[in-house]
Amino acid sequence: MELGILKDIVVIFALSTLVNLVFTRLKIPTVVGYLLTGVIAGPHLLSLVSEAHQIELIAEIGIVLLLFTIGLEFSLNHLLKIRKIVFLGGFIQVFLTAGAFYAASRFFEMDWKSGLFIGFLAALSSSALVLKILQERSEVTSNYGRTVLGILIFQDLLVIPLLLFSNLLSNQALDVPRELLILTAKVAFILLLVYAGNKWLLPKLMELIAKTKSQELFIMSIFLLCFAIALLTSRLGMSLALGAFLAGIMVSESEYSYNVFGNFLPIKDVFASFFFVSIGMLLEVSFIIDNLPLVLLSVLIVIVVKTIIAGGTGFILGHTFQGTVIIGLALSQVGEFSFILAKIGFNNSIISDYYYHLFLAVAVITMALTPFLFRVSVPLAKQLLKLPLPVRLVQGLFPLKEIDIPALNNHLVIIGKDAGALKLSVMAKLNNIKHVSLVFDPAIAKEKIDNGDLVVYGDAVNEPVLRKAYVNKADIVVVSVGSIVPSMAIIDKVRSINRNAYIIVRASTIHNVESLYKVGADQVIPEKLEIAIDMFNRVLAKKMMPQKEINRIITRIRNMNLGAFSEKDLVNKPSILDEFSRNNITEVKVEAGSPIEGKSLLEIDLRKKTGVTILAIRRGTDFIEHPVPETILQSDDVAYLMGNPEQTSIASEMLMKKNN
Repeated sequence: MELGILKDIVVIFALSTLVNLVFTRLKIPTVVGYLLTGVIAGPHLLSLVSEAHQIELIAEIGIVLLLFTIGLEFSLNHLLKIRKIVFLGGFIQVFLTAGAFYAASRFFEMDWKSGLFIGFLAALSSSALVLKILQERSEVTSNYGRTVLGILIFQDLLVIPLLLFSNLLSNQALDVPRELLILTAKVAFILLLVYAGNKWLLPKLMELIAKTKSQELFIMSIFLLCFAIALLTSRLGMSLALGAFLAGIMVSESEYSYNVFGNFLPIKDVFASFFFVSIGMLLEVSFIIDNLPLVLLSVLIVIVVKTIIAGGTGFILGHTFQGTVIIGLALSQVGEFSFILAKIGFNNSIISDYYYHLFLAVAVITMALTPFLFRVSVPLAKQLLKLPLPVRLVQGLFPLKEIDIPALNNHLVIIGKDAGALKLSVMAKLNNIKHVSLVFDPAIAKEKIDNGDLVVYGDAVNEPVLRKAYVNKADIVVVSVGSIVPSMAIIDKVRSINRNAYIIVRASTIHNVESLYKVGADQVIPEKLEIAIDMFNRVLAKKMMPQKEINRIITRIRNMNLGAFSEKDLVNKPSILDEFSRNNITEVKVEAGSPIEGKSLLEIDLRKKTGVTILAIRRGTDFIEHPVPETILQSDDVAYLMGNPEQTSIASEMLMKKNN
């Protein structure tokens, strides 16, 4: 490695560490710190970086790893489910945005070629930035996260046609029908490769490598797959990022995907930082100072227009008003591929030097503002909902079909859409505990309604929504939303309409416990602490320690961590949830050759022999909830067992034991 690039890396690491140390204290997102680092170190300010091209290459690796980890969170089935969003949503957002900016440029007497080109530049959003933020917020697979991802995928697919379009605008001779035919063949080839690799090649390859039990070989093979697919798509004229995303999807359906994700996450974050630094290096500060009013006005126009059109696209796809606001602001920036297209347009004289630098300034500033726009999206939507908006606008074009909730009292209300809330609902149903789920995700709400559950769709901070679930007459309310601010708002609202309800709340950290108790919670369960306690409980049980001694140790651990608040535990407070607290949910795979393979649940009678209940069975991509006694167990089925540790241990041995 040359000393020049090594010096540049040291400068970038040192400067970004210093900047983000200050920004973290000010609670400013690190992405903004990386962009500012690029501005300071770039050629237009202090010129601390001499090998800018080499930094851009490292940034490309960052984008590849970032999109690969995003792909790991999805699967081919998930991607097929959002195909309507990709093609319909993406088409509407891109072409309406391009049309709006083309009309605006013509109004300001720009020639039609430049206007059309700028329209498409503005239509693209930043996949790397938006997906990084969604991933950090664990919202990639949320209802609006899927829509944002689908539109971004369409934009990435459109980059190659836009490259052809740029050449046409620069009067280069092209056989357009032939080029489009070749492009279609390339896309078909890539999709076929992903499908074949996902179904046949990758599972066998992963199994072969896993048998070596070499972690180094495993990681190296994943790196090979990631960069090979990215290189292939690049050679075919598509983006490296798209190839990396598809490689991630291929690995996502493997049983080793979680191991891959854990190994790639820290590496991805380091390399991705170079991408944002390289974007910041493009910004010419002197141009902004000389043209400050125009730059600020242009930034405002871009954000407002893109928010309205992207949000409108979300509305057309069926999102509620709050969802449209979040989607609109999430896609309101200019994207990284626009920088590539802008450079081509500038080199081919499609846009002038002045408009090129104006575009760079607007693009970098909109990217820097994106983390803040994400933060204000939900509060802004809630404030706007206080206005007298039309019902159709608030509920969306395709409002969820509401079900009549019968008058209830002394029942359980479960608020939340996370795995804990969903599992609690399943367990309550299995044990015939009358309950209502309150969910603010239309996809999950629809699925539960179709399953025959009592569900109220809506935001739990609204009193009318709570009253639909008869929270005012419930004896227990479980709040499992994770984030501290909405949890506190929900508890406060529940307590205002039902002073006698026993409120159980999930807290993401121990630090939130006191705040949640202060607003009215009866019991707060610190998620990470309870997971650690549960694991330690199982360790002690395996060590054959008496249950009484285990309980004493766990009580001491809770006292050490929660202090006075540990006294608010459910001990000595009878509740319909007591049974759940004494039981565990265990996943057990039915091994090939097991004596129970091919037998029905009635035949093996696990409940009578061990005391456990089979809550559900996962068979491939199918999920069998509440299996009937006639259900036949097959090899590789995953059974979800409920029982105490001793019971589930015995049942697990029965399911996994092989015939001699």
